[in-house]
Amino acid sequence: QVRLVESGGGLVQPGGSLRLSCVGSGITFRLYTMGWYRQAPGNERELVATIGSGGTIANADSSKGRFTISRDNAKNTVYLEMNSLKPEDTAIYYCNARYNWLTYWGQGTQVTVSS
Repeated sequence: QVRLVESGGGLVQPGGSLRLSCVGSGITFRLYTMGWYRQAPGNERELVATIGSGGTIANADSSKGRFTISRDNAKNTVYLEMNSLKPEDTAIYYCNARYNWLTYWGQGTQVTVSS
């Protein structure tokens, strides 16, 4: 059974930082492109950042310079370090694992940026 379990979300003030983690199980983690997506109320789910099996990184324009994605294959974990958070970053953040036609999602973790 494939599981992606996110953690690290919460309430943070504008300008603050959070680190999200996603642990994968039931997959050969090192082969998968891992990604973070987010969905705010009333909006479609959107890409935040991805990291390929070889370490290639792609960032959405909204996250460039503020968010950093990384992975630790030994721990089957992908991270999202988020700095200089803004109220518009408020959303549910989802972990994604993709390999060829296979794609899996986590249950999401809420990030709220508010004073």
